[in-house]
Amino acid sequence: MISSAMRARLAALGLIAPLVVFLAVFFIWPLVTMMMASVTDGTVRGLLPDTATALTEWDGTSPPTPQMQVALSSDLRRPADSLAFGDAVRRLNSELSGFRSLMSRTAREVRDLPEGETPDLAAIDPRWGEVRYWQAMKRTMPLYTDRNLLAAVDLERDTSGSIVPLDAGASANRQIMVRTFVIAATVTLLCAAIGLPYALIAASASGWVRAMLLIAVLLPLWTSLLVRTAAWFILLQNEGLINGALQAMGLTSGPLPLIFNRTGVVIAMTHVLLPFMVLPIYSGLLGIPANLVPAAASLGASPWRAFRHVLLPLAFPGLLSGSLLVFMVALGYYITPALVGGPNDQMISSIIAFFATGTANWGMAGALGLILLVVTTVLYLVYGRLSRSPTMVGT
Repeated sequence: MISSAMRARLAALGLIAPLVVFLAVFFIWPLVTMMMASVTDGTVRGLLPDTATALTEWDGTSPPTPQMQVALSSDLRRPADSLAFGDAVRRLNSELSGFRSLMSRTAREVRDLPEGETPDLAAIDPRWGEVRYWQAMKRTMPLYTDRNLLAAVDLERDTSGSIVPLDAGASANRQIMVRTFVIAATVTLLCAAIGLPYALIAASASGWVRAMLLIAVLLPLWTSLLVRTAAWFILLQNEGLINGALQAMGLTSGPLPLIFNRTGVVIAMTHVLLPFMVLPIYSGLLGIPANLVPAAASLGASPWRAFRHVLLPLAFPGLLSGSLLVFMVALGYYITPALVGGPNDQMISSIIAFFATGTANWGMAGALGLILLVVTTVLYLVYGRLSRSPTMVGT
């Protein structure tokens, strides 16, 4: 017989089981898959297993051995899926340009030879006599690699295995990543500058005034992100409502450049993410007794001093929560910079989408996503540390 305590425990586990399954399928599994894709590289090894074994015994500097050529010929004779062959060729070609034509021609020639005949690969294509092509193939054979993680920050390993910067112009991932952090930080600061006063006004108001202020904040959350971004696309045009109003009031003599640049991206993202700043601050302010500021004033504190030493320290946890939330969401923004920004305003999410859907390079997409995951995790740990600190700002 099952005891009542055991039945209660099983009932509790049954209640949370759907949540555990949901997290495992839709959060943990994709996360682990992304992390594994960033450090695994078995595309070429899976297509050329005999060549991988032969290359382990090669020193990497001497001329190609007959055993390596026999192993490669054997692998190319073996029937292979066209998709797997194409993926392996793309991986080799990314390591050293020229493999696309080299592998296609060699595979065709080798398969046309009689069974049992060992071809002379250098006779098929003189490039097989060059050490650099075999070196490139050897570099693609390890199952686990840091190539994608290094490439995500514009680094690579040279022939000796040392980490060196990529050639100038070969990649701009580091520049785009810095741009992403700058835009996210700018949007976070603007949201804090607007959200804190707004939350203070909403918390101090009452009745229908508070309701209208909250509806103004919540309304964007009830609208599709694409619709909001498209609305800013219209408003920021040279003939849009904003430029039209500025010129009608005589503040500008001509249209301001507000779209397809950094200004438009920051304006649109600030509007979209402002609710994520206002709501945490507002919820924190509701728990602050309303008589603290008047009490500080009765003790001789000026309004600024009362705000600085009484209200701001108590509102700081909400401000910190909102800043962390806005910054982490801004790091992964894709639609708004793609529609409103120019070529020099695209964020790292656009590069991840390019590698995932444009080139099917899931390793690079996973590596860039892993970097963003590490950054957001560090920020969350810092927030957890600060939120537990007894000495907040001004206390």
